[in-house]
Amino acid sequence: MTINEIEAIVRRGESDTIEFKKTTGQLSRAAETICGFLNGRGGIVLFGVTPDKGIVGQTVSDGTLQDIALCLRRFEPSAPVQIERVALPDSAHELLLLRADASHESRPFTFDGRPYERIGSTTSVMPQEKYRRLLLERAHSSQRWENLPASCLLEELDQEEIFKTVRLGVTAGRMSPSASPDVADVLDRLGLRVEGQVLNAAVVVFGRRMLPHYAQCQLRMARFRGTDKTEFLDQRQTNGHALQLLEEASQFLTRHLSVAGRIEPGVFERADAPLFPPVALREALVNAFCHRDYSIVGSW
Repeated sequence: MTINEIEAIVRRGESDTIEFKKTTGQLSRAAETICGFLNGRGGIVLFGVTPDKGIVGQTVSDGTLQDIALCLRRFEPSAPVQIERVALPDSAHELLLLRADASHESRPFTFDGRPYERIGSTTSVMPQEKYRRLLLERAHSSQRWENLPASCLLEELDQEEIFKTVRLGVTAGRMSPSASPDVADVLDRLGLRVEGQVLNAAVVVFGRRMLPHYAQCQLRMARFRGTDKTEFLDQRQTNGHALQLLEEASQFLTRHLSVAGRIEPGVFERADAPLFPPVALREALVNAFCHRDYSIVGSW
């Protein structure tokens, strides 16, 4: 990296991918930030830059580089960090640049046994819940809960819903019109069956008998009077596969959200205007169902 490129970075200031340190005397704090970068989008720590964006550099000796190498050994797993030296014009000082590339397959990283995250220009210890989730994501795909074999037979899946999904996929151009009408073949194509075994993911999406083994496939819905959740106006609890729960949630919202109506001149039918756009509500529900951690047993 050239000095001009570094000056441009410094002008922009610290961010979720940039951190300034005056000297390597702050190496441990810089390593915490590098850990946050590794657990996020990656980033750069610049040594030789003051908090007020002054480019002052520092003396870089063999001992300095050895200290950095020893510090990087305190990461788990091994941190993919690149070290770059940039000379300051007309000065014996240099800038040290430590670049941490995002490594989603290897995260979460820890430094001295603690995980860190970067939010804006602040580095902090990562919450345990997020750390556990990243550990699960790092696990080999065959070990993820969704990809584990389920104690379920093909006959216990909602075959009508499976073929409906195929028809919708064909209509949307996401599946071939020549897709096999065989349930097993469809699951194989969708990655929901491996070596003849139905996976947990298939049960979550298409299972007909969810309890007691899939208690997480349960949905509780309620409408409260006020905001303190002490009095119910309506409540409902249901269980089923994710597509069923999505439909139940949509109907519950439709039943309880206000719909305004007006008569327009020259138009026979009344024009209805829901409080919230139905497409936006459905998108929010789909995201909630898709991003839920189904390895956690419990209803929601």
